[in-house]
Amino acid sequence: MTWSDIEVGVLARAAANAPSVHNSMPWAVEIHPDGAEVYERFEARLPRHDPSGRDRMISCGAVLTNVELAVRALGRRAEVTLFPDGARPDLVARVAARGREPATEDEVNRYSAIYRRRSYRAPFALQRLARHEVAALVAAAGVAGTQIRPVHADRESPALAELLGYAGRVLRADRAYQRELSAWSDQFRDPLPLEPTLPWSGLVRADSHLPDTITLAERLAREQLLLVLTPDDARRDHVLAGRALQQVWLTAVANGLVGSVLTQPLQLHEVRAGLIARLGLAGHPQAFLRLGYPVNGVLTAQRAAAGSGTGLGPRRR
Repeated sequence: MTWSDIEVGVLARAAANAPSVHNSMPWAVEIHPDGAEVYERFEARLPRHDPSGRDRMISCGAVLTNVELAVRALGRRAEVTLFPDGARPDLVARVAARGREPATEDEVNRYSAIYRRRSYRAPFALQRLARHEVAALVAAAGVAGTQIRPVHADRESPALAELLGYAGRVLRADRAYQRELSAWSDQFRDPLPLEPTLPWSGLVRADSHLPDTITLAERLAREQLLLVLTPDDARRDHVLAGRALQQVWLTAVANGLVGSVLTQPLQLHEVRAGLIARLGLAGHPQAFLRLGYPVNGVLTAQRAAAGSGTGLGPRRR
């Protein structure tokens, strides 16, 4: 089997529109006649923002979901193998395209959502997600080895606000973290948005205003947060977490929702340990996904330079 030029374009465009933590795009996608391979770019390191490389692997999991959906949208079966070659630690996954098989309606909807997904960091509309909507999102992940756990707004927001507030203060005072943030953001033509209303959902700068714990707890209680958990904390678990996160995010977008991802506080060991203890988690927290309805039903687009998920195009050989 060989891909036509149009099919190669479909695969490449899907990969280029995947989200990556801090827009670092730490992957390379190679397209082959029988499928595609996802590689980790080890040089795309942010030592202070992502010291263990966990966020890089989550990003690779997200692009893997996009590539798999593109293969399905092209009417092929997709067989995914994680870390298929022990001699190539940078080879994260192989997606083999097999015989013809029409994509399901859900797969088509999620594939279409790839091109509408943006990080929405503003406050949501007042309309809350219904219980059945949350349950449908939890079920949408469908990735073995992961769990999507809703955060219970009224009961768990105070503890979460304390932990996120602590993370914000630590990162704001970390000079090495702030130097890396400045060096990274200098590559963009315009300054990145400060997001003064919800600093805990984005990058904390040295001059970020952090709300007090009570105010933050009230804001959290008005949102729907989902926590991605895995039973272990190895590279494979991080890839699976990224796959599940992207599946849920695309399902949300297909149903008219918007969202954004929060991982930075989870780089602090004491915050992760605190979440496990205070929320009674049965696994390792890998990422938060905050979801809701956009204000006035209008999506807030990311800046093209920083938020499109493009920049490192797939390679064909």
